[in-house]
Amino acid sequence: SEPPKKAAAARASQPASAVTDRRFGKLPRVYVDMKYVLVTGGVVSGLGKGVTASSIGVLLKACGLRVTSIKIDPYLNTDAGTMSPFEHGEVFVLDDGGEVDLDLGNYERFLDIKLTRDNNITTGKIYQAVINKERKGDYLGKTVQVVPHITDEIQDWIERVAMNPVDGTDKPADVCVIELGGTIGDIESMPFIEALGQFSYRVGPGNFCLVHVSLVPVLTVVGEQKTKPTQHSVRGLRGLGLMPDILACRSTQPLEENVKLKLSQFCQVPVSNIVNLHDVTNIWHIPLLLRDQRAHEAILKVLGLWWYVFFIQV
Repeated sequence: SEPPKKAAAARASQPASAVTDRRFGKLPRVYVDMKYVLVTGGVVSGLGKGVTASSIGVLLKACGLRVTSIKIDPYLNTDAGTMSPFEHGEVFVLDDGGEVDLDLGNYERFLDIKLTRDNNITTGKIYQAVINKERKGDYLGKTVQVVPHITDEIQDWIERVAMNPVDGTDKPADVCVIELGGTIGDIESMPFIEALGQFSYRVGPGNFCLVHVSLVPVLTVVGEQKTKPTQHSVRGLRGLGLMPDILACRSTQPLEENVKLKLSQFCQVPVSNIVNLHDVTNIWHIPLLLRDQRAHEAILKVLGLWWYVFFIQV
């Protein structure tokens, strides 16, 4: 199905605002189609995808872009309200009463935005929406399947929620940061992976950037940073139809230069698009870590917002 034209229409009706820049003062705001940044994780869970997604949003917001966020949780629960905190962490309660994953609390704190329960997508919500439509006869007697009905519902949900204002104004965001929970290869994530692969084609080149967070471990006996787990993770991601544009490598210590070169060669990602997220004492250091490695420039170039690279200094 064709993507809705609401984004372009909404921006065309808005007055031009301005972005403040330290060197150039006021810059005219350029309205573009909605951009999407997808954050996925590989090798193991618990790598810090939520903090990474929040930090990317902070950098993009510092560049003068309005940012919103969506968290995808592949579990069958409709929300996190009935889940044990020992199993899934504390529940975060939104202003509209939505009981959601704690990562949405990170998004609100990092980006100074207000999200709704619809910003948390779960498998339960998607299947419930599709079954309700089937019961009402919306599918006109067709056989309801994972592809295309579940995958279309996921894509439609993302596009609809991404247009909701979250910063206290009536204007939609410029960039939507999407975090896909779980690890690449999980069975429960497969419908979302398929939907997001279709979605990258649906929104078109220059409107979609994939940031893959992976682990570069160090074997205690050898004392060498190993790239093989990340290589396999990226290979699995490509096998599912998604190509990473940015590699965010988690490690205990800063990555060695030869390790970056090896990752670039085997994962087909430019060295300039490989960033290192080593252990820090405080999560608020992560946006600074990304800024120092010019991660925002790499993302802006993938999204076709190259003019921000020249005019905005973060």
